[in-house]
Amino acid sequence: MAGSLATTCIAFAAFHTFTHLASAQEYTNSDGLVFFTGSNGVSFGDPATPTGPYTEPTERVTITQTRRPDDVTFSRPSTSGTETEESRVTTSTEQDYTIITGRETSTRLSGNFSTTATSTSAEPVNTQPCNNYVELCERRYSNITEVGCHNSPFVRQNNAASNQHYEVTTQLHDGVRFLQAQMHWIDGQDEPHFCHTSCDLLDAGPITDWLTEVKDWVEEHPFDVITILLGNGGYGDVAYAPAEMYVPWIESTGILQYVFQPPVRPMVLNDWPTLGNMILKGQRVVMFMDYEADTERFPWLLDEFTQMWETPFNPVDREFPCTVQRPPDMEDDKARDRLYLLNHNLNLNYPLFGSDVLVPAVVLLNETNAVEGYGSLGVSTQGCVEDWGRAPNVLNVDFYDVGDGSVFEVAAQFNNVTYNRECCGRAPNGSARPTIPLRIEVVLLVALLIMIHG
Repeated sequence: MAGSLATTCIAFAAFHTFTHLASAQEYTNSDGLVFFTGSNGVSFGDPATPTGPYTEPTERVTITQTRRPDDVTFSRPSTSGTETEESRVTTSTEQDYTIITGRETSTRLSGNFSTTATSTSAEPVNTQPCNNYVELCERRYSNITEVGCHNSPFVRQNNAASNQHYEVTTQLHDGVRFLQAQMHWIDGQDEPHFCHTSCDLLDAGPITDWLTEVKDWVEEHPFDVITILLGNGGYGDVAYAPAEMYVPWIESTGILQYVFQPPVRPMVLNDWPTLGNMILKGQRVVMFMDYEADTERFPWLLDEFTQMWETPFNPVDREFPCTVQRPPDMEDDKARDRLYLLNHNLNLNYPLFGSDVLVPAVVLLNETNAVEGYGSLGVSTQGCVEDWGRAPNVLNVDFYDVGDGSVFEVAAQFNNVTYNRECCGRAPNGSARPTIPLRIEVVLLVALLIMIHG
């Protein structure tokens, strides 16, 4: 039945496309990815800006630390759904590192990131990079600009809903330190998946697979602090899932042994510790959720919009206005005292059967990800500095590798450091950038959209 439906849809799509788009012309083309526009443009992408419950704290709350980062107990739902499996994750590995903090010389960093000072009369100099730069070790987390991967898990050949070329381990190896992803629940599945708007468009698999990869990378890189922004997949009229539905799966990966515990909520700029402090405490994963974070029960799962604001979602304007879109109606004085994220992933907006859908503007990626020029990341970031007096904390981009490291150069410039790393797509095992044949035909795009929305 499904096969015949697909065949019928494709046949209808072919007739509709070539009858009504006979005059269509190629609009965007990058790495073989082709879209067309005409009287009925065809594209693929996200819906309108998501919205949900926004919390406006009336007071600041001091949070009691309830767990050690090196000793975590978690419960994971069993596959049968009738029992709970309890496990314990403990880190006890020891390695020798040289860390110079400024007043003391520390000679050993163990699994719990405690330090042992040695006596010395010389003024120490830090030689250990934090997030790839020595200069960042003594800076507050809130005073650093990082490159972010918009829709980090969405790496799929021959799928126009993809936003990145490389898997998350390579993203991190290349220098990305902010990862964003959308979680969704699929009918009949007992574990949430990472999906792009709809799991029919792109299903990147269970969230535990991706989170375990991230945890493994963090475990192997003890001087790096990363941030994860989890999108609660309920757009439009679909209700957001409560945090308690996601937490057991997050815990089951073992990543909570590295999670950051905020001392207060909401966190303002001066509340954030330095990277060096976070590294020494072993709290090297900052985790946000956009909606329904439930920080009362899970203080490590930070509510995004009480700690951070975002510029316009899914931007289609090459001017990239640096205005507060979410949370709505945030006062300027509060915005100036919060983290903020620049959405710099350009999209094209097309009408399709009475609806608007979006697609990444792949033909403009070299300009969008550039250091300078109209519509570039560099110009956009400078505009934010002029508007807000400081650079964004996150530069959230599509296909970060396009531009051969230009997005990292922009971040380095605004961090006042020198970018001298190689980019991109060469993981520690030496694997080179993949060749991705992304030629997507209009007929198949229309057919899929008909099957989903028809």
